[in-house]
Amino acid sequence: MQDATRLSAGYMTWYRFSRNPAAVIGALIVLSVIVMAIFAPLIARFPEHVGAVVDFRNRHMPPDVDNWFGTDKAGRDIFSRTVFGFRVSLLLVIGVLGVAVPIGSALGMIAGYAGGLTERLLTGFTDIMLAIPPLVMALAIGNVLEPNLVNAMLAITLLWWTWHARLVYRVTKSIAAEDYIEAARLAGASHLHILAKEILPNCISVISVKTTLDAAFVILFGATLSFLGLGVKPPTPDLGSMVADGRQFLPEKWWEVLAPGFAIFYATLGFNLLGDGLRDMFDVEA
Repeated sequence: MQDATRLSAGYMTWYRFSRNPAAVIGALIVLSVIVMAIFAPLIARFPEHVGAVVDFRNRHMPPDVDNWFGTDKAGRDIFSRTVFGFRVSLLLVIGVLGVAVPIGSALGMIAGYAGGLTERLLTGFTDIMLAIPPLVMALAIGNVLEPNLVNAMLAITLLWWTWHARLVYRVTKSIAAEDYIEAARLAGASHLHILAKEILPNCISVISVKTTLDAAFVILFGATLSFLGLGVKPPTPDLGSMVADGRQFLPEKWWEVLAPGFAIFYATLGFNLLGDGLRDMFDVEA
């Protein structure tokens, strides 16, 4: 009976999601980005062009049957580098959110559940970190450390956990006042059990929505750092640095900016549509 109820609830959740065209489109876009990132060596027409390859005979070639998105200032195929650029963007998303989400969620739950001095200390520290502009922090770290993917992840992660902490704190604070939480305490349940078994499952939906929406912001933020020269170090193909390299040849060589710029738009649009669909499906605020 319990399995049937769980199956029915899962079916209704999928039904609500499938009835949202924007969410389905977003899921398909995200899936296509993931597929391109995973199978980049097979999809790219010239995989060797992701490295320090120079072919001055084919510099600034417009799109044609061989180079679908044209070539850049070094004669490298832009389509191949764009496909590999998706891989770098997703690695950034995984690295940042894989650290920021667990840390922020754990601190938020502890602050909302514990109350008292622990709550004041954690929320106060979170408020201080939220007061620091993320781009300023990233620029400061980027100027001190060598520009690369790991340091770009570090620069973004140092502040990104705060939004998850604040969100989960609000949800936990309301849940902690429920009667069933008090009943669990009176039954002798440990604090860890209550946090893991009673509170965390009720936070999963808001965490999932927030994480999906944040993936778009991380991609855009990482591209901004690379555009400013503080992100991924060349010749690794990064969408932001590709836009920065191509802008100096505008408007004649428009394809050098259009392809990576559209790729950034495509990926962020997919995650935003998917996140909005999940928010409507779970009926939560994030």
